[in-house]
Amino acid sequence: MRHTDPVGRPRTTPPVRGRPTTPSGRPAALLLLGTPALLFALITWQVLAHGPLARADGRLSDSLVQRGAPTQFLADLGNVTVAVPVLALVLVCVAWRTRATGGDHWWRPSAAAALLMAAVPLWVVPLKELIARSGPPIMGPGTGFYPSGHTATASIAYGGAVLLLLPWLRGTLARRAVVVLAVVLNLGVGFGLVRQGYHWPLDVVASWCVCATLLSSLWFRVRRRPAG
Repeated sequence: MRHTDPVGRPRTTPPVRGRPTTPSGRPAALLLLGTPALLFALITWQVLAHGPLARADGRLSDSLVQRGAPTQFLADLGNVTVAVPVLALVLVCVAWRTRATGGDHWWRPSAAAALLMAAVPLWVVPLKELIARSGPPIMGPGTGFYPSGHTATASIAYGGAVLLLLPWLRGTLARRAVVVLAVVLNLGVGFGLVRQGYHWPLDVVASWCVCATLLSSLWFRVRRRPAG
């Protein structure tokens, strides 16, 4: 509805208290969820079709592989025995902290992250079997390298741990520090896997794409700190 001023010219209705004045977060959500999914679809198509992106992936891998103890250490950070206990510790701490503050449904954030972690083999293993991509030459014959399971484990474990901690951290510096730490850890795992010749670069990137979508959905659930 539009009102008129004393001389009859239209003017806009004044804002109503409580009415949202900022744009909806739906476009941002679609961007965070949709962009990695589309990129994953593109990479998967190229791998299956042995397209130019997959061929470039092979050339890049050949130039990067050089095994050593430091990069083996980085690759090992994606092991289940390393990454999952980190997430488990954060799950327990966040659940305890939320319950101590009297938050409703205190167990939900930790349960959501735990389910994401438990679901990793449920999508990684079928994709490995379906796509049946062979590994870098240094790995010998065999298939099942796409996507990277170690990358997925590290991404969900370290990324999920950070997302659970963020609502409880005070100060921008602390929040930025843990985000940077998680990013560095995951980049390190990916680099270690490629440098050691355990995976092609696109195996790693594909897992990052899927995990980015999953972690975005987790963030939409846990980003608000419980009352109390």
